Amino acid sequence: MAGPLRETPRIALVFGISGQDGAYLARHLLERGYSVHGTSRDREMSGFGNLARLGIRGRASLHSAVLTDFRSVVEVIARVRPDEIYNLAGQSSVGLSFDQPVETLNGSIGGTINILEAIRFLKLDTRFYNASSSECFGNTDDRPGDEATPFHPRSPYGVGKAAAFWAVANYREAYGLFACSGLLFNHESPLRPARYVTQKVVRGAADIAERKAETLTLGALAIARDWGWAPDYVDAMHRMLAFDRPEDFVIATGELHTLESFVEQVFSQFGLDWRRHVETDAALLRPSDISRSVGNPDKARRLLGWEAGTRMPGVVARLVEAEMRRRHGEDAA
Repeated sequence: MAGPLRETPRIALVFGISGQDGAYLARHLLERGYSVHGTSRDREMSGFGNLARLGIRGRASLHSAVLTDFRSVVEVIARVRPDEIYNLAGQSSVGLSFDQPVETLNGSIGGTINILEAIRFLKLDTRFYNASSSECFGNTDDRPGDEATPFHPRSPYGVGKAAAFWAVANYREAYGLFACSGLLFNHESPLRPARYVTQKVVRGAADIAERKAETLTLGALAIARDWGWAPDYVDAMHRMLAFDRPEDFVIATGELHTLESFVEQVFSQFGLDWRRHVETDAALLRPSDISRSVGNPDKARRLLGWEAGTRMPGVVARLVEAEMRRRHGEDAA
């Protein structure tokens, strides 16, 4: 049975509101009547372009905060006193983590611990969501990864996310915090930066179709991933904190597709044969990579009523449509 209506809206604080997931989550929460606060390292210098693209730049209260600075974290949480905190901040590129391992690890582990300690120190009844990752699992091999699958990360990014996952579990068990992690598999949108392979493929194919380029160079085409749609996945984050107890969840489509099949579908959207335009270069390979990564979202389906609404072919179609609108001076985020 529903409880009494609140006279004031629920307050959410999103660390990393300027990123892909942060922007979509902010929109999702605003649409549900939340008062949304968000942070960046320097709110005066950040353009918050993703919030502007979604038309919500002026609807969220913005703050400066550095996750690796405990005082900074405590001050913003004490000022906002949120009902819910979402930790989506930090370096989010797996490839870049090999070039910036210390920064990546410090952000993942130190930032998460600082938020957990701040909640405990301030004695707040705040629900906490931590953005974990499928990268914790490494290769999922014979069966899709679920909440009981052992971790075997294969990048500094994955190592950091795995450590933060266990920190959240420890604070939940040791101090009774409502703290949980979402093990999200790959999820894409037009808000992804150009360095991500999905955007690289879409933009490369568009350039070739417009005769601005002849070829697109990629790394290993045999890698396989579980690709979903980012707005679907932020809905899962919200559902985790609305659940009646803190639990960790795998969020995925449950479908596996190779990068080659992703490339083929993108190029077919432009009427192109990818084999005539795509080259591979071993220099683009990571020191270690995941060959096969697919998740089992059964627990989220059963307990949260969540299921991915967009699968890989739909992701491709949406990304291509958004890219063409962008090239015509429109926006489609």
